[in-house]
Amino acid sequence: MKKGTNVGDPTFRVTRARAAACKPSVGPEVPNEQGQNRLLRKNPKRSVLDENNNNNTAIVGTQSKRRAVLKDVTNICCDNSFKTCIIPTKIPKKTSKLAKKNPIKLQQVSTQKTQSTSVDRIVDYHKNVTHQKGTHTAERESMDRIGKRVGSQLQSFSKKGRNNVHEKTMVDFTDIDSDEKNPQMCSMYAHEIYNNLRALELIRRPNSDFMEKVQRDVTQSMRGVLVDWLVEVSEEYKLVADTLYLTVYLIDSFLSQHYIERQKLQLLGITCMLISSKYEEMCAPSVEEFCFITDNTYKKSEVVKMEGQVLNELNFQFSAPTTKTFLRRFVKAAQASIQNPSFELEFLANYLAELTLIDYNFLAFVPSNVAASVVFLAIWMLDQSRPPWNDTLEHYTGYKPSNLKNTVLALHGLKSSDNNSPLNAIRSKYKQDKFKCVASLPSPEVPETLF
Repeated sequence: MKKGTNVGDPTFRVTRARAAACKPSVGPEVPNEQGQNRLLRKNPKRSVLDENNNNNTAIVGTQSKRRAVLKDVTNICCDNSFKTCIIPTKIPKKTSKLAKKNPIKLQQVSTQKTQSTSVDRIVDYHKNVTHQKGTHTAERESMDRIGKRVGSQLQSFSKKGRNNVHEKTMVDFTDIDSDEKNPQMCSMYAHEIYNNLRALELIRRPNSDFMEKVQRDVTQSMRGVLVDWLVEVSEEYKLVADTLYLTVYLIDSFLSQHYIERQKLQLLGITCMLISSKYEEMCAPSVEEFCFITDNTYKKSEVVKMEGQVLNELNFQFSAPTTKTFLRRFVKAAQASIQNPSFELEFLANYLAELTLIDYNFLAFVPSNVAASVVFLAIWMLDQSRPPWNDTLEHYTGYKPSNLKNTVLALHGLKSSDNNSPLNAIRSKYKQDKFKCVASLPSPEVPETLF
C-alpha cells in the first residue's frame, strides 16, 4: 500500500464546513475574517437587532470595530452653563473663589495654568470694572465738561437753524411740490433730485469750443443742418422730446473728444439717435429703419460699429441732464406763479428751447441756465404788462434776472432771426395748430430794466 493513502477515505467530498465539524470542540474559537463576512452577508435584509443577536451567538468573544457616533457639537451650549462655552478648561474652585476677591490674582493663576484666551478676556473685563470704579469720579467730571460744550454748540446751531428757517419763510413763493398724491412726481424728493442734477450738469458737460480745438473738417453750420434734420426724423418716428435732446447731447459729447470726418457726421447723428431711443423710448426704431431714413447711405454693420465707438468713447455715461430736464420744473413753477395757466406758455417754451439745439454758441451756457432763460423770454413774449420774474421762479430755478441777461438776449436774437434761417424744421413744427402756432408769435424787445 502506498504511502499517503488511507483505506477508509470517504467517497464524498470533504468541505471546509465538514472538516470544521469533525474537529473536536475544545473551546470557543475565533472564526477567520472570511467566515465572519459570510455570516454577515447571509441575510442582508434582516434587521439590525437580529443581526446583532446572531453575531453575538455565532461569534463568541469577538467585538467588531465600529466607528464612534459623531456628537452634535452645536449642542454643547444647550445647557445653561454658558461658561463652558467660553472656557474650554475647567477652573478650580479655589481659583473661582479668588476671582471674586481679586481678579488680578486670577489673571496670574489662569495664565500660568490654563493659557486660555477666553480666561484672559474675562479677567480683563473684571479688571476694567474695578478700574472704572476708581476712575468714575474723574470720568463724570470730564463728561460733564464735554456735555456742557456740546450743549452750547447745539444751542448755537439751533439758533442759526431757526434764523435760516425764518429767512426762508420771509420769501413769498408758491409751493409746487405740495401735491403728494401723484407718486410719479416724487414731491418729497424733488428738491434734492434737482440739486443733484444741477451738480451733474457741470460734471457731464460737453466742451463749448470743440469746433475750434478738436474738429477740423466739421463746421458749425454742418452741425446745425444735422440737428435740423434730426428734428424731422424725430417727428417722422414720433419720438419724445427727451430723445431729441439726448441725441444732440451725445453728438456734442462725442465731437468734444473724437475727431470725425464730414462723411460720417450723418452716421454719427443716426447712431446717437439710436442710442437715445433705446434709453428713452418704449419702442425704439430698429437699426434698419435708421438706415432706411438715410436712403441706405450707411449699412447696418457701420451703424453698429459706430454705436460701439460712441459708447466706448463716452464710457457708457450718457444719462446727463438736458435743457428739457429742467424745463419741465421751471414751466411748472411759472404756471403756478401766474393767474391764468395756459398750454401756450409750455409750447412756446419748448419751441425756444429746441431752437437752442441748432445754435452751437449756446453750448457756452449750462442747460439749467438755458431753461430758465427760455421761461423768462416766453413769459415776456406772452405778457409785457408785468415783470417776467418773481420769487417763485427765483426760488425753484436758483437764478436771478441778472444771471440770465446774456442768455435771454442771445435767445431773443435767435428767435428774431429764425424767420430768415434756412433751417426751418423746428419753425414748421411749432406752426401747427396742435402747438397753438407759437412759432408765429412776435418777439418784442427785451428792455434792460427787466434785469
